[in-house]
Amino acid sequence: MGIYLNPDNEGFSTSVRSKIYIDKTGLIDYMNQILDTEDKFISVSRPRRFGKSMAAKMLIAYYSRGCNSHELFQNYEIAEKDSFLQNLNKYDVIRLDMQLIRSTAMNEGCRDKLLFYLQEKVIEELTQVYGEFLTGKEKSLAGAFQQLHASGGKKFIVIIDEWDCIFREEKENRELQEEYITFLRSLFKGAAAEECIHLAYITGILPIKKYGTESALNNFDEYTMIHPKGLTDYFGFTEAEVEGLCRKYEMDFSEAKHWYDGYFFKRKIHIYNPKSIVQAMVNGEFENYWTQTETYEGLKSYIDLNFDGLKDAIIYMIGGGRCEIDTGAFQNDMTSFRSKDDILTLLVHLGYLAYDKYCKEVYIPNEEIREEFIRAVRNSGWEKIVNIFSDSRELLEATWALDSDKVAEKIVL
Repeated sequence: MGIYLNPDNEGFSTSVRSKIYIDKTGLIDYMNQILDTEDKFISVSRPRRFGKSMAAKMLIAYYSRGCNSHELFQNYEIAEKDSFLQNLNKYDVIRLDMQLIRSTAMNEGCRDKLLFYLQEKVIEELTQVYGEFLTGKEKSLAGAFQQLHASGGKKFIVIIDEWDCIFREEKENRELQEEYITFLRSLFKGAAAEECIHLAYITGILPIKKYGTESALNNFDEYTMIHPKGLTDYFGFTEAEVEGLCRKYEMDFSEAKHWYDGYFFKRKIHIYNPKSIVQAMVNGEFENYWTQTETYEGLKSYIDLNFDGLKDAIIYMIGGGRCEIDTGAFQNDMTSFRSKDDILTLLVHLGYLAYDKYCKEVYIPNEEIREEFIRAVRNSGWEKIVNIFSDSRELLEATWALDSDKVAEKIVL
């Protein structure tokens, strides 16, 4: 059991002990099906608080030989699958939390040598456990993997949480970004990766960085807010799960939909932000919990770029409208913006907008996020226009609801 090699299951057991836990262990069964296949490279990108880190901790708890998790999983969906015991705690797992690694490296004065620091620390743990198979001269993690496979037949599951931290927190440091991509390619591309990796699973807010039209890691299957594909149910709460929680906690489901619904992934499938739903259930009150995870300043900075047509698009969506969008040109970073569509696509990945892939349109998903947009534009000189659209929307909603008093009030205003 180590920090990076074969960690324990404490992270996931903490989630299970929480007041509200929704079983997402079906994700493990999916991963068991792709172990050691050509589909073993997986990237999942979702906004903050959509369950990415919890899922990573769950996979670590299940696969890591550094713990015994039979009791932890025995009452959940995965325990009913044929592959449950076959793969339970049978693998050497490397866990890399890039947010934590970056912070630790900075605290130790190694910011300029971040990737050297990372590889040195992981190789130290590998040496403690499997030193008999290493030469002692390995400087790169990829080289250590290859040596361990050649000498001892070792293979690894690599789980990277917050993989895109470098692109978000070091957004102007192109040299570090390129060095980081080179590091990832050394681990996950080519014949060595095929031999040394059982499964590679990376999570982040952003999809994998693109150069032109091609992903920097084009052998990865990506599950994003634009293309969620088959993993939709495992990140975020489904409508049925939210409805069940509302019954349990005696909360109004229609009000929950008004505040937190709107992320539309497949026909008839809507996904809710787990953080907001849990807070609403526990506190017994529907309100804006988004500000607890992200300040409006970040949103404001993107709006203030005001590429051609962006201002009109934002105001139109605050009023309840939708806007067409081309998501294909976005480079999956925080700096390479060339158009309004690039900004809108980023806001989809950050969770501020929802994307309807059937209509190729974006919109503000719910009341919680709409409040964030209004807060952001108030300091951008747009407040008067926003108020006009807000009043128009409230008048329309009151008309639909046959609320004559509300209609009269809005007409007088």
